[in-house]
Amino acid sequence: MLPNSHQRQAVQALYNTYPFPPEPLLQEPPPGYNWRWQWTAVHNFCLGRRPSNQKIRILDAGCGTGVGTEYLVHLNPEATIHAIDISEGALQVAQERLQKSGVWCDRVSFQQLPLENAASIPGQFDYINSVGVLHHLPDPVAGIQALAEKLAPGGLFHIFVYAEIGRWEIQLMQRAIAILQGEKRGDYQDGVAVGRQIFASLPEYNRLVKREKERWSLENHRDESFADMYVHPQETDYNINTLFELIDSAGLEFLGFSNPDYWQLDRLLGKAPDLMARAKDLSEKERYRLIELLDPEITHYEFFLAKPPVQISDWTDDQTLLKALPNLHPCLTGWPSRSLFDYNYQPLELTEEEFKFLQAVEAQTETQANVEKILTDLGDQSINLALVRSLQTRQLLTLSNS
Repeated sequence: MLPNSHQRQAVQALYNTYPFPPEPLLQEPPPGYNWRWQWTAVHNFCLGRRPSNQKIRILDAGCGTGVGTEYLVHLNPEATIHAIDISEGALQVAQERLQKSGVWCDRVSFQQLPLENAASIPGQFDYINSVGVLHHLPDPVAGIQALAEKLAPGGLFHIFVYAEIGRWEIQLMQRAIAILQGEKRGDYQDGVAVGRQIFASLPEYNRLVKREKERWSLENHRDESFADMYVHPQETDYNINTLFELIDSAGLEFLGFSNPDYWQLDRLLGKAPDLMARAKDLSEKERYRLIELLDPEITHYEFFLAKPPVQISDWTDDQTLLKALPNLHPCLTGWPSRSLFDYNYQPLELTEEEFKFLQAVEAQTETQANVEKILTDLGDQSINLALVRSLQTRQLLTLSNS
């Protein structure tokens, strides 16, 4: 294994050769919403309430070519964003991206810096975004610990890392390419050429070929994506056990996966009540481990952490909910239609009662009427606290304390 400094240089060389991600540069702001990069949506998802402050500091740790950075700037107009990356080539693309789209402003700054050296950045951050980066560090523990130190108390941390089970075929191809490259390892253009030759030569029924065609070929027609997947010089893949070892090393609190429905055991064993009964006393980590063993399609983990103290709002008390101030969720697409897409771009059809309540919420946003007043003004017994809780739980509504 290469020393850490050499591994870091190898990663830097890869992304200077193939800046990633290779999304096209637009002449307009990024389309739509990615709720994971919108502060109100993230705060509501993680802590159950709307944030009291929009003038926050965000660290985009490992920004690459700025796809996420662009959204962070665009979707958080009162926030300041500091983006760091190890690759000067990727940073050049990131800055060009924001300039071309018109998102560039004095609220964003870029810096070439390894994540492990984040301590040199002044101050702390309310939100840290690190997507697809920690698993490419020579020492992911050092990386997550360095970022945890920069997280303000009560701050939120969004992370994406690879899962080993769903990337099994990728690991095999990575090793095969490395063997055939021999002394040419580190020549990433050669690695891409070798990898493409392998796929072109293998039989159609080969498991590696089938997996590539079924899952990855649409993105891997671009050499940048192919190189990032198959010839990366440094990758650590995780399982649930090693993932939580990584999390524990940072001293942060696990708030949950960004796709919680996927991590429900009844999705897989709901037709077997006896098995569900056997699993009822499993710990949270044991349930997650069982799910990933039963669903080998899981290729990554995307989740949120927080720095203590952490306060999660609970709206089960009627009086607390009646006093709450509601707003529409910021990431609804298609509103004010009853047929729209939710924060995850999933289609949904609002009931007439849900639609009426959300209309009333929108109409009183400026005056900030509480739930009790809105319900009283509507005067409809079918529009009640159970409906309000459902809207909040489904991320169609955000709430804050009065």
